Amino acid sequence: ASASASASASASASASAGAQVVRAGVGALAPHPTLAPYASVVVAPRPYSTTPSPQMPPAADDDANSHSDFAPQRKSVDDDDADAIQAMIRDHVTSNRVMLYMKGTPSMPMCGFSAKVVGMLQEEGANFSSVNVLDYPTVREGVKQYAQWPTIPQLYVGGEFIGGCDIVTSMSESGELGELLKEGEEEK
Repeated sequence: ASASASASASASASASAGAQVVRAGVGALAPHPTLAPYASVVVAPRPYSTTPSPQMPPAADDDANSHSDFAPQRKSVDDDDADAIQAMIRDHVTSNRVMLYMKGTPSMPMCGFSAKVVGMLQEEGANFSSVNVLDYPTVREGVKQYAQWPTIPQLYVGGEFIGGCDIVTSMSESGELGELLKEGEEEK
């Protein structure tokens, strides 16, 4: 009982330090073969797999072997400067014909609504840029203020705010989304 209590205390201390506590045993996906049922195993949290977003600060794990000419153009913005964040968002939306602010990346959405919008854009064959707002909390809040729209994902086409998942879904079902995306491609 003493070992169980110390394991539980150790798991609680680790959990409060940012680790994720996983219960092994009945109902667990992969119980450890040497642990007793319901023993605590502390697993360090894994960071999200992300791709660089346009004009965002570089991630720590950028490939040092790649030439800088091929790197995305990024701007560093002070998190406390709301005007600079709004200017960066305005730059994103005006310099990228189709821009999506989403949770996760197109290859690994972290939200069902974001996944649905990505799917509709891919179904239309749209070439789009995206920013993972989970990586940048200030951008997440800034884009909500920019569009005066409270939810993510947010889709912009030709510098104009289109809407969130519900609006994009409705436009896709009516054929408006395809027309809007093709309309801008013809102008090029």
